[in-house]
Amino acid sequence: MGRGETNAKKRKRQSEAKAVSNGTSSNNPAELDTTKPTAVFKPTKGRDWTVSVALPGSIIANAQSHELRTSLCGHIARALSVFCVDEIVVFSDGHAPKKHHKRTHSQAHQTDPSQDEYTGSSDPDHFLIHLLSYLETPPHLRRLLFPMHANLRTAGTLPSLDLPHHLKPDEWCPYREGVTLPGADEHGTFVEAGLRIPVTIEEQIPENTRVTLKFRPGAEEANKDGNKEVIPADPVGPDEPREDSGYYWGFNVRKAGSLSDVFTECAYEGGYDITIGTSERGASLETIYSEGRMPEKFKHLLIVFGGVAGLEVAVKNDEELQKLGVVEAKDVFDKWVNVCPGQGSRTIRTEEAVWIGLMGLRRLVVNNE
Repeated sequence: MGRGETNAKKRKRQSEAKAVSNGTSSNNPAELDTTKPTAVFKPTKGRDWTVSVALPGSIIANAQSHELRTSLCGHIARALSVFCVDEIVVFSDGHAPKKHHKRTHSQAHQTDPSQDEYTGSSDPDHFLIHLLSYLETPPHLRRLLFPMHANLRTAGTLPSLDLPHHLKPDEWCPYREGVTLPGADEHGTFVEAGLRIPVTIEEQIPENTRVTLKFRPGAEEANKDGNKEVIPADPVGPDEPREDSGYYWGFNVRKAGSLSDVFTECAYEGGYDITIGTSERGASLETIYSEGRMPEKFKHLLIVFGGVAGLEVAVKNDEELQKLGVVEAKDVFDKWVNVCPGQGSRTIRTEEAVWIGLMGLRRLVVNNE
């Protein structure tokens, strides 16, 4: 075969590849360009039910370096995002130093002012909460909500979560996350939301407050029109995008002082109606789907993962559970399951169990829709 013929074939292949990527191939005009992501979250209907995950901050203490601790947080955040988890609860299982200061639900995205030094070694619970809160926050708001901090020094190396509310300037959605700017007065408040100009709301809200915005009619046109000086919106509850329109709107981060606090400090009315504990000593996860054992549709599902020593040690170290006479960890939950029966490795790390468990329970979540 001559050299000229080889080059001609090469040029032909390149031309065909280009035609395919542009969707103009004569053989298959509907061929997709797979070089760009297309799995954009598309809401179908409002959703009033939630999925929560709880795990101990002690898993951070098991990592040997700052880079490994950061990477571990990134793996967990990715799993929560992919499986549309609405809440992550970080609790102490007795293997990490306890702090008396408790962050409220609304403060979860901000840095605890009492923790101004690196906490990866001294307070693993705080470190995990700090990193997860940072990663959940839309990138264009992070510089306003998160001051420079030693915990975050390598957070920029982690893969993006690319959540539905992590919108780019040229993307439009009826809702958007923003941070209030200084200068609120009787005319309202300006909110930085990553658009052409700050958004205007009528309410007076203190500066540096994260708010969920719902745009008024005409806001999209105002954003595109360079002559418009106002993009109108209203502040709404952070759950409204999910409840009213079905958007997955990221995860809330909550701290619990112990395993029992995961339940007693639940922010949802009525608490969690289905709770699942995970352990290698539990029944096979598939038993949940056995005939006649499939749980009814839930309102608030909680899935709890243990640390290096398992959930058993968290129960043993929980003073409130001990007062109630709880001896076996399985008695704390509605379901006690093994997410990976017959494992080849002696141990499954918590960050691995989260991926495996959420995938195994995916059928339960889909059935709830």
